[in-house]
Amino acid sequence: MGWAQQGTPERASSSPASNVDPDAVQALHTMGSYLQSLQRFRVMTDLTGERVLADGQKLQHNARATLEIDRPNRLRAVMKSARTEREIFFNGKVATLFSPQQKYYASVPFEGTVGQLVEALRARYGVELPLADLFMWGTPEARNQTFDSAMFAGQDYVGNDLCDHYAFRQPGIDWQIWITGDDKPLPRKIVVTRTDDDARPQSVSLLSWQPGFSVKPSTFDFRPPEGAKRIEAVKLPANKG
Repeated sequence: MGWAQQGTPERASSSPASNVDPDAVQALHTMGSYLQSLQRFRVMTDLTGERVLADGQKLQHNARATLEIDRPNRLRAVMKSARTEREIFFNGKVATLFSPQQKYYASVPFEGTVGQLVEALRARYGVELPLADLFMWGTPEARNQTFDSAMFAGQDYVGNDLCDHYAFRQPGIDWQIWITGDDKPLPRKIVVTRTDDDARPQSVSLLSWQPGFSVKPSTFDFRPPEGAKRIEAVKLPANKG
């Protein structure tokens, strides 16, 4: 991080007539359009989250993820924490979830885009991909989002990048995003606070980008290591049958 720069009062404060600044919403759409234009990229994130105990005490936990994308239908994700490690492979025909520690893997046929896979994994199997919103921003679904409030909150440095800072409110969450302020707008930091929980647990993600990253097609093919055991992918109850 770096030294914060304050935004001008005219932009940093919400208009009494409306809590939604259309320029803030447009900045999100502009960033999304740029994200959707990236054919190949690698993005890495360091996540700090909070777990709330029964007595209200908060415990922080850390995780790291790396996503390699070759649009429209190739993905590899590696997710690591002290407790667990998972990898997801998608080569346009088959999606595989692999647990290196247990050496278990499950594969299912799937044809569609990376964005469609992200939604299918969540809806059918309860598998949440880190930074899933990267595949929603810049799509018609994002255009249909509504906000209770949206504002420009000034500028901050994230690493060496001077970013525009925006804050949004939607049912159940407050969230903030820092976007690089150039002709290649990329999200560099995302903070999410749950407002549907009295403890208001928060997560902070710091993102590092490698647009145009060259990835070999074989990167997205899963090859079971020696001793790996295939298991059945278990669907959520609503998707069984």
